Order: sequence, then C-alpha cells, then structure tokens
Amino acid sequence: MGLFDALSVSGSALTTERLRMDVTAENLANAQTPNYRRKEVVVKEAFDQQLGKAMGVQATGIVNDPAPNKQVYDPGNPDANAQGYVSMPDITSVTEMVDLISASRAYEANVTAMQTTKQMFSKTLEILR
Repeated sequence: MGLFDALSVSGSALTTERLRMDVTAENLANAQTPNYRRKEVVVKEAFDQQLGKAMGVQATGIVNDPAPNKQVYDPGNPDANAQGYVSMPDITSVTEMVDLISASRAYEANVTAMQTTKQMFSKTLEILR
C-alpha cells in the first residue's frame, strides 16, 4: 500500500464516520418526535475491482431501523391515532451515545493515521533531497 492509498483509505473512513456522527445526532435530536424512525448508516468495504484491493469504506445509505416504534397513549396529542396512541421512536440515549462515542473514536483514529502518513511522506521527501 502506497502513501496515497493510505490517505485515501483514511479519508473515506473520515467521511463515513462523520456521517455516522451526524445520523446519531439526528436520532438524539428527534428522540421525542412523534412518527420519527431511528436511522442507521449502512457501511461497506470499498473495493477496487481493477486493482483487486480494498480502498477503504463507504456509506452505502441511511436506512430506518426495522424495530417498530413505541405506542404511547396520549389522546390529547394532535398526532394521536383514533385509539389515542402516538407512535414514538424507540430511541435510547445510552445506545445513541455509545454509537456517537464509537464513531468519534474511529474518526480520531483515522485523523491520527492521516497525520502519521503525512509525516512519513514529509520524511521521505527530506531523505530524497
């Protein structure tokens, strides 16, 4: 793997982890919003068929969590159905915070990898002078 490949891999991971943090923040912000569905980022390995090697990761999409929403009895709510139930998202702040910390740590690790690659590139150029 070359230096530019390492930068490309880390760059793709930074983009993906940033998206994961944005989606998690959206879930936390909408935890009490009626009819909102928890979202998840689908991530897969980016593979270059011509070169026959992995090129990092990429987000292939954002999907709604398949778990059903909670039904909360609140007949005074304007979003309530005919039986008086409101569909509330099944979002727990602990799960979302764990996801946020995980994405944040992965982001930090990839920033460190990019900085190390950049330092190696600089040292290589100094040696060649």
